Amino acid sequence: MKQVMSSSRKKDIRQQKLAILRLEMDYELAVLFEALQDENQEVQKKSKDKLTKIRDELVKLQAL
Repeated sequence: MKQVMSSSRKKDIRQQKLAILRLEMDYELAVLFEALQDENQEVQKKSKDKLTKIRDELVKLQAL
């Protein structure tokens, strides 16, 4: 019984992490869009770097 609850709890935590990462990705895409419109190269680079990190985390979570 403990294993079932533990597995269920891990799945819930994983789903929460995925949801948070998706929200962070949406926000960062909005930041990137604004930087592209403003032609702000520095913000574009930072935003792309953050998006790369978010993508890597999403790939890791999906693979588990």
